[in-house]
Amino acid sequence: MMKTNIRGYYSNLAESYDENRFGNTYGQYIDRQERTFLTSFFENKKYSKVLDLGCGTGRLLNFATHGTDFSEKMLAVAQQKYPDRTLAAGEISAIPFDEEFECIFCFHVIMHQDQEETKAFLKECHQRLTKNGILIFDYPVKTRKKSVSPQENWHAGNSFSASDIVQFSKENWKVKNTTGVLLFPIHRLPKSIRKFCLPLDILLCRTFLKNWASYHITVLEKI
Repeated sequence: MMKTNIRGYYSNLAESYDENRFGNTYGQYIDRQERTFLTSFFENKKYSKVLDLGCGTGRLLNFATHGTDFSEKMLAVAQQKYPDRTLAAGEISAIPFDEEFECIFCFHVIMHQDQEETKAFLKECHQRLTKNGILIFDYPVKTRKKSVSPQENWHAGNSFSASDIVQFSKENWKVKNTTGVLLFPIHRLPKSIRKFCLPLDILLCRTFLKNWASYHITVLEKI
């Protein structure tokens, strides 16, 4: 029922999703942090097959060759933006392509899963990656969840610590890097100054302070 509700929620938002979520200073702040990370990661990489898993309306498809999402309406918007990309409807634990990928990235999806679904996601990605393939994904940080006022269904109740990710992945993955996203409480700051906080936020999220960021981006290498 939860998955059906989430699919319906995003399908209903498909046409207005980009403007509603990333057409404001808060969404742009997150987008810039994620794009900064991906731009740095893919620099000098020569991957031929990269999958955006949970690609939505294609916000980050410029970094990928393939994309999948469980909402066909979101995919339709993505295909209009990137007609040259290979897209198909699917689940993060049931990737709808026969190819092996050198890199898979997955943003703003794990927050909607429970821990068992997250383990299934890690298993599926491991099977679909080439030898020494790379998986990149973000997740809500448990430390930050404890430090904010309790909210019902906060990030669908799915949050982790860096040690949790190590525990889940220790048999099949090597943790290469973990970076924070959204350290500052931007939603509480005046819109006029948010962009000036971004460079410092990015810098601090590479230090030990990343443990108090809203999200972590983790890079895993298949072993």
